[in-house]
Amino acid sequence: MIKEFLIKNARFIPDKLYLRLTYFLCFHKPLSFKNPKTLNEKIQWLKINDRRTEYTKLVDKYEVRKIIADKIGDEHLIPLLGVWDSADEIDYESLPDQFVLKCNHDSKSIIICRDKKDFDFEKAKKQLNRKLKTNLYWFGREWPYKDVKPRIVAEKYMVDESGVELKDYKTMCFNGKPDNVMVCYNRSNGSTIFKFFDLSWKWLPYVRSDRYADENDLPKRPKGLDKMIEIAGLLSQDFYFARVDLYDVNGHVYFGEITLHPASGFDYMIIETADHLLGRKLILPVD
Repeated sequence: MIKEFLIKNARFIPDKLYLRLTYFLCFHKPLSFKNPKTLNEKIQWLKINDRRTEYTKLVDKYEVRKIIADKIGDEHLIPLLGVWDSADEIDYESLPDQFVLKCNHDSKSIIICRDKKDFDFEKAKKQLNRKLKTNLYWFGREWPYKDVKPRIVAEKYMVDESGVELKDYKTMCFNGKPDNVMVCYNRSNGSTIFKFFDLSWKWLPYVRSDRYADENDLPKRPKGLDKMIEIAGLLSQDFYFARVDLYDVNGHVYFGEITLHPASGFDYMIIETADHLLGRKLILPVD
């Protein structure tokens, strides 16, 4: 009943009520804005109470490049191949044989071209134009996305030591201090694996799938770990909470994105004890 109500009336429901209902659907317990305890709860608090205008450029995958270049240098940016307002504007002939396309205003629009000879341009155009019409704000009330101007960006295709993908190293920073790194990998096989590590690269069994994990089959410490931690600290120092996503290519660190509300605060894959542990690390004005 609640889910049907949300689907039918999403655009008419105030943010706080929408988040309360969605949180209850996800975790089967009430959400407290007055006394949030878990990380997921505190992310909901941040959505409502931490609203700075600069966040709109921060979550914009095109506009944020200027911010990153000023703070840590453009050598940490993946080379940009082009930016367009519509997929119909893309000049595919001008792109190299390998490239990556994505929208600047969402999180799941990445299209990878590994060989132009086998690339379905029409399919990509339809997918991108459809994505351009969406507004991520309505799905989780992450207000920074509401006013992002939708664009398409093309970036250089890159891989790490695996030769098939870029592992995503996501550093959680609490009150400007890096705390842990979540690694996302195996995306090229269509079944992404998530693992948490502390800053010394000790495995942290935070996600539900870890009960089946083999400690002898974990990602190795990346060459650029220390640099990633340093960069994450620099980029997160002005925020209560930020997750800084980076890539390591043979020890050289590249910027991915800054995420203010990971999983929109509805991360049911985190085990409850870890959700509370991480929540205690994040200090808010209500604590």
